[in-house]
Formats: sequence, structure tokens, C-alpha cells
Amino acid sequence: MTRFDVFNGDADGLCSLQQLRLADPQDSTLVTGTKRENALLHRVAAQPGDLVTALDIALPGNREALLALLARGVRVRYVDHHEPGEIPTHPLLEVLIDTAPEVCTSALADRLLEGRHRAWAVVGCFGDNLAGTAHRLADAIGLDDGRRARWQALGECLNYNAYGLTEDDLVYRPAQLYRALAPYADPDRFIADEPHFQRLLTARDADLAQALACPAEPLGRSAVLHRLPDAAWARRVSGSFANHVLNADPQRAHAIATPRPGDGRLQVSLRLPRSSSASAHELVRPFGGGGRRAAAGIDALDPADLPRLARRLAAID
Repeated sequence: MTRFDVFNGDADGLCSLQQLRLADPQDSTLVTGTKRENALLHRVAAQPGDLVTALDIALPGNREALLALLARGVRVRYVDHHEPGEIPTHPLLEVLIDTAPEVCTSALADRLLEGRHRAWAVVGCFGDNLAGTAHRLADAIGLDDGRRARWQALGECLNYNAYGLTEDDLVYRPAQLYRALAPYADPDRFIADEPHFQRLLTARDADLAQALACPAEPLGRSAVLHRLPDAAWARRVSGSFANHVLNADPQRAHAIATPRPGDGRLQVSLRLPRSSSASAHELVRPFGGGGRRAAAGIDALDPADLPRLARRLAAID
């Protein structure tokens, strides 16, 4: 039997897999990519009797490939927190999907494991900008302020690394980063023993400084549009920047628009205030985007549609 671990390359995907494999070490084929590479199951060449673990990849873009895997006798364990649409039922499919706004896939892995590797759940929740959930999990293991701060920075840096149009935009390829994390049950040992955290922190801080100097356009009283340039650093920092501006200005929605090289379309990251009654997923769906209630994105927005998106953002409460 061959095992495949299929996971989003951001902090949530990395830390979900880290927890599961610390609890159940396995030799597996890794299938991952950038944050926006959600449709990953079509890359899995599994055969009858093989096992696929899918983590933090939205079901709608993987439905057809999932059904094909199940039809040829592959077992699939699917854990995610994005809007799933209709969830298939099949005897070979095990599903844990929870779209509650305070939940991410790292928190679901923690739930499955009953907290056995909660340290990495804390890192993953911080990386997914769920500070409240991260602090609740940290409280449960008696985490002191110093470690909270370090693990928050680690989660944010792991998340920063995933954004980009291709893996060439990234500081590390996600599979490479996971292999570096894999030996460490304690995030502090990873921080102390490996050079990767400091390298990511330095790169992220430099990219954030450039992003903060870019123009911001108020959209009424309820939203802001931030325009970043066509540059690898801008694509790389778009997710971290979206979380940064939301945390700094939590009463307004924030959209980050970054040109894609070559085709002139825009990559958009959207963050909504926790208090908003709107859904980021529903706001971006007419433009081919997806995500969850508080955070969503559009992979390739026609610039001609940007004014329409801006009007929808300006109208939210």
C-alpha cells in the first residue's frame, strides 16, 4: 500500500500534517504546492488499496478527482475547514469538515488527535490568523508568553512562505519546508536548531515594509483596497500583508490586489472583520474565488471586474 499526503503549502496545511505524522509516522508521497494550488488531488496517482490523506484543500476544486480516486478503490481521509458544497458519501471516504469561523485544519487535526501534538496546532492556528483559537489551545498546555510570541511568529512565517503564483516566488518549496519541520515535536527546537525560521522572518519583514508603502484606496467606510505591484515579493507577501492590515484595522474589510505576471490578471486576497455579517467566500464566488467566511481569495481576476468587486466590498456592513 502506498500512502499519499496531500496538503496545502501554508501554515495550516503544514502544521496539520506535522501533527498527524508525529502521531503516526509514515513514509508517504508528498503532494503540495503554493497557497493557491488547492486542486491537488488530480496529481495523485494512487491505486486500489492505497491511502490518501487530504488536508486543508477545498473540496469544490477537488471533487472530480476525489470521486475518481474513490471509484478506483482508493481510501481517502479528508480534513478541511473551507466551504465544501455537497460532501460525497462513500464507504472508502472519511471526512472531517468544519467551516466554523474559529476553526482551521490544524485545530481539526488537534481534535482528531485529542491534543497529542497541540504545540503544532497552536503554530498552525496562529499562522491561519486565528489568534483566539491559538490562545485557547495555548492556555490548555500552559504556554508562557515567550513561547506564544515565538510560535506566533513561526506560524506567520510558515504562512508567509506559501503565497506566490508559483513555487519559484517562494523562499522555500512547501515540501522542502515540511521535511525540515518533520523531525521536531517541539517548535522551539525547530526555531533553535534550524536556520529556516530566521531566514523566513527576515524575508517577511522586508516584504511587509515594501507592501506598507504601497497605495491604499478606501472603499466607502467599510473596506480598503490595497494595490501591490507585479513583483515576486508582492505575490509572496500578499497573504501576510492581508492579515497584517486586518489586525491593524480590524473594523474594515481589506482586499489585496496583486498583478499576475504574463496574463495581466489579478491575484486577490480578502479579509473581513470577525464582526462582519458578510461572507468572504460568497463575496468572491461570482469572480471564481473561494475560501471561508472571514478569509478568501481569487486566483485570476480580470482587471475589468475589479470595480465590480470594489462596489461589493463598499456595500458590506
